This record gives sequence, C-alpha cells and structure tokens, in this order.
Amino acid sequence: MLRSRVRALRHGLLATAMVLVVCLVVAVFSWLSYSDGRAALSAMTARDVGTVESFDGGAVEVRWPSGSARVPYESGDRIVGRQTQVAFDPSDPSRAVIPGSDLFLETDRALGGVSFATAVAVLVLVAGALRLVLAVRAARSSPVTVQVRRIRLQSGLMVRSWLEIEGPTERWLPVYYDPVLVTLPSPVEAELRGGRVAVVDGVTLYPSGRVVTKHPRGRRQDNPAQPDPQTRAPHGLRAQLRVDAVFMVPAPFVGLFWAYLDGSGFTGWITATVVAAVLGLWWAALRGSDPS
Repeated sequence: MLRSRVRALRHGLLATAMVLVVCLVVAVFSWLSYSDGRAALSAMTARDVGTVESFDGGAVEVRWPSGSARVPYESGDRIVGRQTQVAFDPSDPSRAVIPGSDLFLETDRALGGVSFATAVAVLVLVAGALRLVLAVRAARSSPVTVQVRRIRLQSGLMVRSWLEIEGPTERWLPVYYDPVLVTLPSPVEAELRGGRVAVVDGVTLYPSGRVVTKHPRGRRQDNPAQPDPQTRAPHGLRAQLRVDAVFMVPAPFVGLFWAYLDGSGFTGWITATVVAAVLGLWWAALRGSDPS
C-alpha cells in the first residue's frame, strides 16, 4: 500500500517541483526587469506635450518646447506628425517616454510575467492538493468487494490505466500507474473504497480522475486472463519521464504562438516554451500516464 502511494506522490511531486522551479525563475527575472523599468520611469517626473517629428531605427524623434529626445518605439512610424504626452527626466531631458513606447511595453510585459508565473504555480499547487485530499478521504471509506479488470487506453498522447469495475452498472476508474497493474489477472477481486480508491493484491491504487459509467474513449488494451509472471513492469521514474516527454513536443509551437501574440520575440518564445514543457510533464503526472 505504501509503495503505491509513494510512487504516485513521487511522480506528482517531481513534476510539480519542476513547474515551481521554472515559475520561480521566470518570476524572478520578470520582477528584476520590472524593477529596472519602474526605476527608469520613476525618474521621469516632468511632463509636457510634444510632437513626434520622425521615425528611424526603431525610435521616434519627439520634440517639445523645452527639449527633444529619441524614444524607442517599435511601431513609431504610425504616429509621426502626432502630438503626444511626454514624460522626461528634468535633469536629463534626453531620457523620455511617450504612451506606447518600448519602455512602457517592456515594463508591463515584465509585470505580466510575474503575474503569469504566480498564477501557474498557484494553479498547480491547488490542483495537486485537491487531488491528494480527495484520494486520502476516499481511502478512509468503508470497502466494498468488487471484480475489476485492468485495461490500458490510449487517447491522443495520453496512455492511462483504468479499472473496469463489474456490477449492475459497469464503471471505469482511472488510476495512477503501479507496476502491480501489469501482472494483475483479469478479472481480479478488489476492495473499492469511496468509489475512488481500489485495493488490489494488497496494493492501493489511487484515482487519477473521476469514475465514469460510459466507456472512456481511446484505443483499448486488456490485461490477459493470466499474465506471464516473468513480465517485467517499469518501476523507476526515469522510465515514467521518458514516456511523459511526449507531452513536451507541442511546447515550442505554444512558445511561438505566445511570442506572436505578446510580441516578446525570442525571450518570450523561450520562456513560454519552457513553461509549456514542464506543464506538459505535470499534466501527464496529474492525469496518471502509464509507462508500461
């Protein structure tokens, strides 16, 4: 019983830790960038109204009654000839910003990075804690003896183990992988606790999702009636991570899409790619991917 719990926890904690480490790194670098931007903006205490006179080399030339400055502005060609509010450093008027200029965008983007990393970390922690609480609560319920069959279902990238529960109404319960699943005869007697936790052959199998009464979708593979006792089931988390790595494949494309929407270029692409990759591993762990 302890072995199954430890394996499921180790898998989930490892994936969660990877997400939290990446989120921490993203949040720290984003906060440092935000702090630099805020420090630069806080020095620009003077205000005036100026005119955008020209655009060249990714910056606009802005002139106002008491001075002028070149202000980095990626799409500044569309505002040439317009009047605009100007904020500048009274001790050095060449340091100035206007609404929509690069410094404003970079500062807002950095703050968004902090918020996004924090939101992802909180979501991962809450989802993991909720799954753990539900499993522990179900494990304390009174047992009901049932006949179950272990099946594997592949749906898209995800391969999961399910227990097919016999009864007046047939049910299917997804469970976290344990090596004992590979050598279970079919059918086999099990204790079902709270309709969510099954004790089979002395091993507790924890749910990786809710019980369903409609056959789950996917390509099905049944355990043999009497599995070969020499069958070797994957045990270590290294084999588990090799299987879960398939969920990292879409990450670069997610990064490209994010960089396009956010306009953050290579930095945004690599950040979104890494976050999407570790979230893919975490999703596989949360859903209970099967490496067998």
